Amino acid sequence: MIKSESLEDTQKLSGTPDRTGIEPSRRFCVAPMMDWTTPHYRYLARQLSRHTLLYTEMVTTGALIHGDTERFLHHNSAEYPLALQLGGSDAGELAHCARLAEQFGFSEVNLNVGCPSDRVQNNMIGACLMAHPDKVAEGVKAMIEATQLPVTVKHRIGINGRESWEDLCEFVDKVSDAGCQTFIVHARIAVLEGLSPKENRDVPPLKYDWVYRLKQKYPHLEIIINGGIKTFEECHEHLKHTDGVMLGREAYHNPWLLAGVDPEFFGTEAPIGSRHDALRAMYPFIQSELERGVFLGHISRHLLGLFHGVPGGRQFRRYISENAHKPGADLGVIQTALEKVREPVQQVVSEATESA
Repeated sequence: MIKSESLEDTQKLSGTPDRTGIEPSRRFCVAPMMDWTTPHYRYLARQLSRHTLLYTEMVTTGALIHGDTERFLHHNSAEYPLALQLGGSDAGELAHCARLAEQFGFSEVNLNVGCPSDRVQNNMIGACLMAHPDKVAEGVKAMIEATQLPVTVKHRIGINGRESWEDLCEFVDKVSDAGCQTFIVHARIAVLEGLSPKENRDVPPLKYDWVYRLKQKYPHLEIIINGGIKTFEECHEHLKHTDGVMLGREAYHNPWLLAGVDPEFFGTEAPIGSRHDALRAMYPFIQSELERGVFLGHISRHLLGLFHGVPGGRQFRRYISENAHKPGADLGVIQTALEKVREPVQQVVSEATESA
């Protein structure tokens, strides 16, 4: 993994590092989540785990091609390993954006075939593509030909109307024949009419056994399981049947969980000793973001869960929530909020493992 030597290095747009030929580990991943897995959350996550594979929010091909490309792809080289998730279905546009992913130094490029929102369906993006495996295969093939980066697909086990085991296998067959070797599988169908995106994360029942069966049927493919996973105990059970696990909401709302990942799943020491140390490590980054005009509230909202379940954590969250939005709010808000949480004489990372 590339490690920045200075804050100045980490602030550079990542077109400089060459990520080609470096296959990231997907043993433990944090899911792409709109409005949540921003550069500010990812920088915090990287203080807690060096090996967890992080994903960006989904970025549409249209936004990258016709919008502010540099703004959408801006990230910090300290975030590696980092995958870019794309939303799109046009093979030419996907190929163009895959090349951009390589130019900007990402570790992987991933195609979203799981988002169920009406807005993306209207643009042939996300879960609706489960009904069009040939189109997904065409896009994946174009991406693979356009870049040396790993090209992966994140998808559901089906959608309403195409929710049989045979439909799922047809999808995997066609997309893997196009060259995709890694499938990140949300173990629920997506209901495209009648359920909101939020309801689609909870209402359709989880079918973990279907993901296990995929690995049994396709042992040569890398199968990563996603959906409703919260604890390390659950992760270890899934890893008996799949190649990796991907956590979403739990890793966001309780980010300290990530502090236990490196020793638990990669056999290496944790990069940080305490929650306080993790937040203090963020200070230079926060200051640099403020200096380039980022509103403190846009950064601080991703820090609110760091002291989840800790005495003083509620006061920490309240102070930030009440003050980060004020005009001129600066790093002092975060520093004062940290004082609301008493620092233990000794705080070890095993706490994260135990809580997970």
